[in-house]
Amino acid sequence: MSEIINDKKVFTLRDIAVSIQRVIAERASQTYWIKAEMNKLNHYTHSGHCYPELVEKRDGQVVAQMRANLWRNDYLRINELFLQVLKEPLRDGITILFCARVEFHPVHGMSLQISDIDPVFSLGELEKEKQESISRLKKEGLYDLNKKRPFPLLPQRMAIISVETSKGYADFRKVIDKNNWGYCFFNMLFPALLQGDKSVPSIIGQLNNIRKVIHHFDVVAIIRGGGGDVGLSSYDNYELCKTIATFPLPVLTGIGHSTNETVSEMVAYRNAITPTELADFLIQHFHDFAVPVQRAEERITAHAKQMLLEENTKFRNVVRYLRSVTQNHLLKNQNELHRFSQTLVSEAQYVIRHEKELQLQVQAAIGKRTLQLLQLKKAAVIQQFERLQKETQLFVQAQKNKLDTTETSVRLLHPENILKRGYSITLFKGKALKSTRELKSGDEITTILEAGTLKSTLSQINAKEKND
Repeated sequence: MSEIINDKKVFTLRDIAVSIQRVIAERASQTYWIKAEMNKLNHYTHSGHCYPELVEKRDGQVVAQMRANLWRNDYLRINELFLQVLKEPLRDGITILFCARVEFHPVHGMSLQISDIDPVFSLGELEKEKQESISRLKKEGLYDLNKKRPFPLLPQRMAIISVETSKGYADFRKVIDKNNWGYCFFNMLFPALLQGDKSVPSIIGQLNNIRKVIHHFDVVAIIRGGGGDVGLSSYDNYELCKTIATFPLPVLTGIGHSTNETVSEMVAYRNAITPTELADFLIQHFHDFAVPVQRAEERITAHAKQMLLEENTKFRNVVRYLRSVTQNHLLKNQNELHRFSQTLVSEAQYVIRHEKELQLQVQAAIGKRTLQLLQLKKAAVIQQFERLQKETQLFVQAQKNKLDTTETSVRLLHPENILKRGYSITLFKGKALKSTRELKSGDEITTILEAGTLKSTLSQINAKEKND
């Protein structure tokens, strides 16, 4: 209903929404088969309903986008068909051909009500994606790249991408760890999601993690088992296949299915139908190396025993020959030694006699020469002594004369002799008086004469003036 406001005919928002709903119901009541990409399924487990986001892309750009409704019963029926035909459930990221009608709700807006989805069409789209991945990998020269990697002589160290609780992983470990020959393997698990739309980035992420520690491993194994053919389309993804093809180590796959080989398995170094078969392949590789080594060991052992036997016989013959030759050589040398010892004794006796005579002669010559040297030395010492004695006497006499002269001078300068010549000594306070500057009127002085002393009291002092 409408009303007039300020001369304007005004409708409510609900009026417009109901009008659109009525028009669409009248003119778009039929159903349509529509092709679109399931960008996101949006399945809610508590209600069972789905609210897919549908898009159409051209050259990587979204040119149309709508939301849809897929009610619980329709979803269960359609999902079962997908499991039967595609071997995987309805999921994000696949192109679908679906039957729907256009609906408009005043509150929720425009949407498509899905009633059916053709799984055969999606199967064809998945096959198309698979063929495109193969074609692109071959065009870029990557398809056979991993198969050309050199395979290690003994693939002992394995990086395994799997789920720890996977039955396929458990079967693989059981065969590897409990092999009848006792071959030892080192394996490290890199857990990843192995099916669904999140499996691609999960596996690629773990391959990148392995690349960081690649020097610790010989091969990489991607193991999945127990799930049949469900959820295998992700293994046709180009980015995952490219990562496997360009990986610097041989990549082995044991995804666990017998039909419709995926592109990931095609580009891997080797593909096994089951994880158990992959384990047998690795053990056989060990066996192919071990058997020739064991046979070589047996041949070497037998040859060594034969050589030892022959060499032992040769050795015994050489010992017998050596013993005979040695005995003859010893006997001959004993005779030679006896003759040489006799000659040596005789020559030693002669040398000793000769040395004694020579020693006596040397001693006599040394004694005579020593006596002559001692006599010459004695005469020189006596002559030197006499010369020193004479020089000493002259030095002593000279020093005595100098001492006598000094004694005479000292005696003449003695105060007693000076007093005898008419001089006197004046004392002031017990010390010789040399100047009048120390004196003043009334001081007492002492005068020493040759025949006595005088004590005087000063009444007048006449100081001698110094000439400038």
